[in-house]
Amino acid sequence: MARARNSRMESLLRELGWSQEQLAARFRRVAAENGADELRTVTRSHVNQWLRGSRPSGRAPRILCETFSRGLGRLVTAPEIGLDADGEDLPQHTDPVMALAELGSMELDRQRRQMLTGTAYSLAGLALATGDRPAAQARQPRRPASGGHTTAADVAGAREMMAFFSRRDQRRGGGDGRAALVAYLRTDIVAHLGRRFPGEQVRREMFSTASELVYLCGWMSFDAGEHGLAQRYFTLGLHLAAEADDAPLAGHILRAMAHQAVDLGHPRHALALATASLEQRRYTRATPRERALLGVVHARSLAAAGRKPEALAALLRAENDLADATTTGEDPGRVWFFGEASLAHETACTLRDLGDLQAAEREFRRSVRTRRTQEFTRTHAVTLGYLGALQARQGALEAACTTWTRALETMDGVQSGRARDTVIQMRRMLTPFRGRGISAVMDLDARAREVLARVG
Repeated sequence: MARARNSRMESLLRELGWSQEQLAARFRRVAAENGADELRTVTRSHVNQWLRGSRPSGRAPRILCETFSRGLGRLVTAPEIGLDADGEDLPQHTDPVMALAELGSMELDRQRRQMLTGTAYSLAGLALATGDRPAAQARQPRRPASGGHTTAADVAGAREMMAFFSRRDQRRGGGDGRAALVAYLRTDIVAHLGRRFPGEQVRREMFSTASELVYLCGWMSFDAGEHGLAQRYFTLGLHLAAEADDAPLAGHILRAMAHQAVDLGHPRHALALATASLEQRRYTRATPRERALLGVVHARSLAAAGRKPEALAALLRAENDLADATTTGEDPGRVWFFGEASLAHETACTLRDLGDLQAAEREFRRSVRTRRTQEFTRTHAVTLGYLGALQARQGALEAACTTWTRALETMDGVQSGRARDTVIQMRRMLTPFRGRGISAVMDLDARAREVLARVG
């Protein structure tokens, strides 16, 4: 029996004014952004088959929904493009505790996790994050899900776990240990949030700590290259921070979302997120160290949007904020990692994106020089990768090969999608030199292939 033509998809394609080839090209970009390598070869002929009634399989329906959503500027669901949902709509809960329990359950179930990892990074979801709803959300009235009380000692224990997982992430990357963090969130943290509290202060502290742990899970997912999943954790972290009435923490999470948007090539959305991270209490109640972190990501977002004077002014403010930071223990644990080396790294990225390559190289070198390598192995490897790419862009191939060799050596034991991306970029930049018999290039390329085989 002949298949019925997909008139809904055809109608949306006409509304956008796209050709089949244009839809295929935009689809491939979204697929690449979300790590859907199996879909990078989609062509006009695939689109033509879908319009004639053939149903796309695997992650393709989700990627199609996001592609149409970006084109139309609104959320587009599978039925709207003539496809059955087939699990496309993941469970949504207004109660963040229930949402955390469900998300953790799905992650721990191997088959259900495939639905999560297939979720596309959503630009429409970013618009919701920058709105007023998460920040203004009132405390959710709920009955205790179990007996007993969550105490200040439970909060302290959760903070210890946060410190442990955060330090592990900095050393080994987001691909290592994240499953253990998910299990801890699904069991211990959900249980703590579902019990009675001896007072409002303990309740807020527990929700803040839960929000930080959920944020960290999102950051580890981002570092591992699972961008749609990272976005879900970041958004959930915002809602938990709102329940705790923790404005600086909400700003911290919005800053992470802006960082992700910059890396994925969405400057307008990144700037909206970074601007939101600085609004009102999110900035004014933050410590100077956290203000510096918010500010330097704002600078990166301004640079990505082509707003050079504002980006340079934001860099200066971030430098001044960090200069005002103290070591007296006033900072929240989530910013323990941010110091001179981190500021120099982000400043270098900003200057690079503004086209000032020499200044960017100086800042990358400052970051490498001042970073405690054993504690921050993953970021050190990424910084070296960026520095090598910058040297290669300026024609200093020998220096680039030396820097890249250091980067590859640093990656031993690191499981990070961002580190892996620097190796892929390295090999791409070496392509014009492979056939010239340059021993340094051939040795580096061989080592890069070995690293790609083991870096997550």
